[in-house]
Amino acid sequence: MSFHARLIEQTADARMGLLGTPIIQGCLRGEVSLPSYLAFLREAYHHVRHTVPLLRACKAALPPRNDWLRGPLDEYIEEEQGHDEWILDDIRACGGDAEAVRQGTPGHATEVMVAYAYDTIARRNPLGFFGMVHVLEGTSVSLALLAADQIQKPLQLPDAAFSYLRSHGTLDQEHTAHFALLMDQVENPDDQADIVHAARAFFRLYGDVFRSLPLPQSNLGPVTSAAAAKGVNA
Repeated sequence: MSFHARLIEQTADARMGLLGTPIIQGCLRGEVSLPSYLAFLREAYHHVRHTVPLLRACKAALPPRNDWLRGPLDEYIEEEQGHDEWILDDIRACGGDAEAVRQGTPGHATEVMVAYAYDTIARRNPLGFFGMVHVLEGTSVSLALLAADQIQKPLQLPDAAFSYLRSHGTLDQEHTAHFALLMDQVENPDDQADIVHAARAFFRLYGDVFRSLPLPQSNLGPVTSAAAAKGVNA
């Protein structure tokens, strides 16, 4: 069995823990609200803005045996430039205050997840960062496009409010195939074990981010985008 296949197998239960969070399950049932979506975008901004710095930190910390990863990391860095700005554009399209998000701080769960990523690179093994890539990009492929449709229809939001979810859902289909080939070139057992360990941790940490988001008030009836925007901007 290839390492990428084993990575998926050995993290399957942790992945189900993420997918089972109430807000994700509710979204798949069509239970959505604008405050919940804006809260998701806020937290997404505060971890996505660290993607390029984390990739650079990972590259700088590579041991000599993993110098072959420098080229692929450069490609990731180039591809990930500016994705945080997509999220701010989506917030504006929803009627939210993008500049307040830019100048603001992340929630505790997001801050912990980002800190764990930096700590993994600096203290444990820089290849552990690929555990985070596995979690975030793998989740995007399976959820992003479906979630965008489930959120957009009931809230009647414009297409411009979903550049992050839809672009990532499409891009990460390509990234996932490339990621699989990359992981299958990781031969050191310690590196493999550290990537699996990190992926399991990031499934839990990313699940905590979703658990921190406000749940839609489904018992109050359908939430219109105009009414929700008024509440968010009050």
